Amino acid sequence: MQNEAKCVTSADTQRQIQQPAAAATAPPDRRSFLGYFSALGLGSTLFPGVLWGKLQEQKPAHVTKEMLRDAAAVAGIEFDEHQLGIVVEGVNKNLPHWDELRKIPLDNSVAPPLFFNPVVPGMKIDRTKRPFRASDPPHVARPRNLEDVAYWQVTQLAELIRTRQVSSVELTEMYLARIKRLNPKLLCVVTVTEELAMRQARDADKEIVAGRYRGPLHGIPWGVKDLASVKDYPTTWGAAPFKSRIIDRDATVVARLSAAGAVLVAKLTTGELALDDIWFGGQTRNPWDLSMGSQGSSAGPGSATAAGLVGFSVGTETGGSIVAPSAICGVTGLRPTFGRVSRYGVMTLSWSLDKTGPMCRSVEDCALVLSAIQGPDDRDLAVQDVPFNWDPNVDIRKLRVGYLKASFQDTRQTPQVDANDAAALAKIRSMGFTLVEVELPPHANLDFPTIMYGEANAALRDPIETQPADLVRQDRVASQMSYRLLPATEYLNAQRVRTLLMQEMARVMSDVDVYLVPFDYADYTPNPVATINNAVTNLTGQPCVAVPTGFDEKRHPTSLTFIGKVYGEAEMLALARAYQNATDWHLRHPNLA
Repeated sequence: MQNEAKCVTSADTQRQIQQPAAAATAPPDRRSFLGYFSALGLGSTLFPGVLWGKLQEQKPAHVTKEMLRDAAAVAGIEFDEHQLGIVVEGVNKNLPHWDELRKIPLDNSVAPPLFFNPVVPGMKIDRTKRPFRASDPPHVARPRNLEDVAYWQVTQLAELIRTRQVSSVELTEMYLARIKRLNPKLLCVVTVTEELAMRQARDADKEIVAGRYRGPLHGIPWGVKDLASVKDYPTTWGAAPFKSRIIDRDATVVARLSAAGAVLVAKLTTGELALDDIWFGGQTRNPWDLSMGSQGSSAGPGSATAAGLVGFSVGTETGGSIVAPSAICGVTGLRPTFGRVSRYGVMTLSWSLDKTGPMCRSVEDCALVLSAIQGPDDRDLAVQDVPFNWDPNVDIRKLRVGYLKASFQDTRQTPQVDANDAAALAKIRSMGFTLVEVELPPHANLDFPTIMYGEANAALRDPIETQPADLVRQDRVASQMSYRLLPATEYLNAQRVRTLLMQEMARVMSDVDVYLVPFDYADYTPNPVATINNAVTNLTGQPCVAVPTGFDEKRHPTSLTFIGKVYGEAEMLALARAYQNATDWHLRHPNLA
């Protein structure tokens, strides 16, 4: 991260890194063997976090035994007097190296050379590339009032443009007008990219008239969560210190959608530094109930898509930020497999958890957008070269479908929400599926924040440490700073337990291709089992798609999540599309007149 208008490049930063000297020499005798490794190991992993607050507050010339005893107590470690003396010596030798390391400027875009891979040994991944297939284009006719198409799906809007019943300029002007009229109520747009949008729309119209139609996203207005950089426009991350900061590059998702001919009309709100729906401009609202927030850090994409301010949007998820606002705002949100879509140019919260995906008004819209943005870019090295073979007409009767039974039992939701969840299961059974009961594996209780905030503290050092007074969410600052005390050993062991969890979930998925979980928030009360499942599948890197299933007693949307195998988006989306086509919940929209 940086405060200046231009970004420091990764290469420039990496050239500044110097290797620290060795912490200690050979152990003097057997008795001090543990103490020697304490000086080398614990002194290098635990104490920079645990002691840093005291070091900054007191500015001592060196670390004392008393300070280390306090730090060891926080970490649950005990030393005898002999070991403590060796640890003190090792820590004091290392302090200058840590001080030098902290002086090196590290932009948020600089990733560690360790890349998470959701594939476990023995997992079979289909790497055969097949032709992309779209469903037959729908029959559409331009309405008398063009604003009537504001809630149409991308597949319908695309046919209007392809058949030249509507120009991209007309469609873009319509969405821009809605943004200007409705955003003061919704607070879902940070920056209107009007100049860029009109230029892209005019270019799209010229190409289409000349017979150079790029495909179903050509000329379609869209919005991106304001964690992604767009050249010449502010990228704020929802944080006041960056209200005017411009990152001089296009994120990969932005560049790829531009290449597909899509028209960027807005940068959409994100909760400050990817937390909740509160940003420096206020709280993003749910179009179905303006007294409610839209939840999740992809608050803007959820609200804007549901309100018909964009044709589609792109959000990000670390622990639920696509699924939650999609569910609450009644839209269809796709969280792809970790490593499916590049995050280059997008703010990092957690290197091993962050994912980027589409938020749309139908499952097939999500498939169209995913097809345009997925695949390696040689910048985000976590992205794998696994084809997305979308075919909406695949025989879904061959799929083995399960459901997480516990999530449909102790729901802590209202009677209407429970009835909607039961009706969704009944509908899928009526489509010819015998649902298999699925249970979460033994290590499903792995503490999610240990990994997420363990990484976030490094990724967001600026502004969490450097500009905390300018941030809206002071509770976030205090909460996240507490993870500075996390020992590196415990972080790495959490990742090792994550490996066990991934292996266990691979065994669960050996019996099913897709399984179902409700994702409801009646009065912001989450379904407890579904919440655990969401954390688990984010840790394992599995894809999911949330689709609307109806409304609760207060006319708030309810939702069902389809969980797929690693890189199994095509099968998962095909089943979700079939369910969606058998219902009409995704066709409902809020009344914002």
